[in-house]
Amino acid sequence: DVQLQASGGGLVRAGGSLRLSCAFSGFTFDDHAIGWFRQAPGKEREGVSCISGSAIRPYYADSVKGRFTISSDNAKKTVYLQMNSLKPEDTAVYYCAASSVCNSDYGLFDYWGQGTLVTVSS
Repeated sequence: DVQLQASGGGLVRAGGSLRLSCAFSGFTFDDHAIGWFRQAPGKEREGVSCISGSAIRPYYADSVKGRFTISSDNAKKTVYLQMNSLKPEDTAVYYCAASSVCNSDYGLFDYWGQGTLVTVSS
């Protein structure tokens, strides 16, 4: 039974930091990928970052490159998204999802967490 649970969202000031966590179970991470997506009010869902057990390097959207870092801890069955230098435009509900391979199409991700809200004030 595949499950993902996103947590760690909250309210921060611009320039601050926040670390999101995605706890997963029911699959072997080495054979899958976990991605982070976000959706702001009035905006389409967009891919933020993705990490795979078979990829040589993780994926980052241009808008977060250099500020966000994705990592995994297989022993804890958790994927993290460290977010630094946060901007008001980062405000969104953040979701983690599992797929067979990293990709930018959220429709190809089979399982989703419940989402966690990140609010960045100016």
